Amino acid sequence: MIQFHLDARSGLSPYQQLVQQVRHALRLGLLREGDRLPTVKDVVANLAINPNTVLKAYRELEHEGLVAPRPGIGTFVTRTLVDSTLAAHGPLRKDLRRWLAKARLAGLDDESIEALFMATFRAAEQEDIA
Repeated sequence: MIQFHLDARSGLSPYQQLVQQVRHALRLGLLREGDRLPTVKDVVANLAINPNTVLKAYRELEHEGLVAPRPGIGTFVTRTLVDSTLAAHGPLRKDLRRWLAKARLAGLDDESIEALFMATFRAAEQEDIA
């Protein structure tokens, strides 16, 4: 089962963060069809957020066809976002962990690492467009 977390520095609203975390888990194969999402009550208790925030996130995921509520039982994954690239994730994750270790050895904190990664990601994205 997915364990949600919130990051006040992300720039995303709490409901968007929940949606994004479910999408990422579906894309990475961490959630599969038939898996149950945490109950609204559990998410509210763990994150200290408004129940309507969780309901809004779950409704958006339902609208996208990714989850479906089962009254009295919970909300369940109805489809995955895993594609043919999943096999490449393991080696890439290993490379990324090595890069993270180098960044930390160089003295970068988490915020600096994230900023460097995102700036590099965006620059590469722009180069691909040009």
